[in-house]
Amino acid sequence: MTDRFKKISPHLLENEPMSAHTTFRIGGPADMFVSVRSISEVRELIKAAKETMTPFMVIGNGSNMLVSDKGIRGLVIHIGKDLSDISVSGNIITAQAGALMSKVASEALRAELTGFETLSGIPGSLGGGLFMNAGAYGGEIKNVVKSVTYIDESGEIYTVSNEECKFSYRHSIFCDGGKYILSAELELKKGDPSEIKAAMDDYNNRRKEKQPLSMPSAGSTFKRPEGYFAGRLIEDCGLKGYRVGGAMISDLHAGFVVNTGNATASDVMTLIDDVRDMVRKKFGVELEPEVRLIGER
Repeated sequence: MTDRFKKISPHLLENEPMSAHTTFRIGGPADMFVSVRSISEVRELIKAAKETMTPFMVIGNGSNMLVSDKGIRGLVIHIGKDLSDISVSGNIITAQAGALMSKVASEALRAELTGFETLSGIPGSLGGGLFMNAGAYGGEIKNVVKSVTYIDESGEIYTVSNEECKFSYRHSIFCDGGKYILSAELELKKGDPSEIKAAMDDYNNRRKEKQPLSMPSAGSTFKRPEGYFAGRLIEDCGLKGYRVGGAMISDLHAGFVVNTGNATASDVMTLIDDVRDMVRKKFGVELEPEVRLIGER
């Protein structure tokens, strides 16, 4: 079966450790892993997967996911640097899904366009940001999306409007499966480049001061519970620095679980369960993970 996929993608990797492709630096092997180089390659891989009944998934920068220690069965399609083109026309930025959010922000600044500042430090790709309606500092990507282009499981390509994406807190129609983001149009506004840069610098400095950027993590571990902040609840339980194996609640920001160097997915999942249990017992609040748990359990 692997031979069919290798005919489409000669650069396919077998038994590829997912720890090399997630910001958590955790995860067992994927049976097959392809960093795609064209949209036609994406289409052909999806078609082959469907025809051979091979399970598959599409990932971006791997910044909001925890891959199990057993890894991922089937095929992982990685949309990265080879599908990361960005172009600007007037106040519209068109970018492919593999473009990093930071690079989109840089292009917005270069074109003197405002509206992307709060998103500039998010450590993921545009595709991942659209998938989960990424947000920071009161801004969400839904606020600047004009349209999103995706490919479905039959290989057909569609473009949908902002409204059709049904963005909500850390959710979009793409979370429900069967639709894989290829690119998007972002509608921004003309602004003062010095003000745009100052705002980006401010948000990025806040990130550096308050978030454990020097250690591998998947970003914010928990969604924000209504009326609360997850990090504050965890901190108020006295859990900063709490460890399970190589996984630790950051002593800088309690909303982050970090990999101290040798964490397993099992360590992280146990730590998450412990934190949820303690917060539930002390405050009666149910924390919901923001990080996606992926792979064979």
